[in-house]
Amino acid sequence: KLKLNVRSAKAHLDREVTGGYASDLLSDVLANSEEGNLWITLQIHQNIVGVASMKDLAGIILVNNREPEPETLEKAEAEGLPIMVTEMPTFELVGKLYSLGIVGMK
Repeated sequence: KLKLNVRSAKAHLDREVTGGYASDLLSDVLANSEEGNLWITLQIHQNIVGVASMKDLAGIILVNNREPEPETLEKAEAEGLPIMVTEMPTFELVGKLYSLGIVGMK
């Protein structure tokens, strides 16, 4: 429905998504995201995989057609973390996710 392009860990797309979190600050995601969330960001470096793994997030969606760095994809594959890409900006993607029933903090 969102026409996302999967860049890593296609075998792990069946993970339950418990909500969503949109932020470009790693410290903010560490402090406020919750296990099972989808993380929406424009960051493409490998540290996003470390943060997502620490928080046990369901996956990462990169906005604005940003492509992850090769090292990021390598690390995501090793961690079994799906990274997806969309051409949509953050605001539009979050609205569509919300309309599909994916909400933020409860």
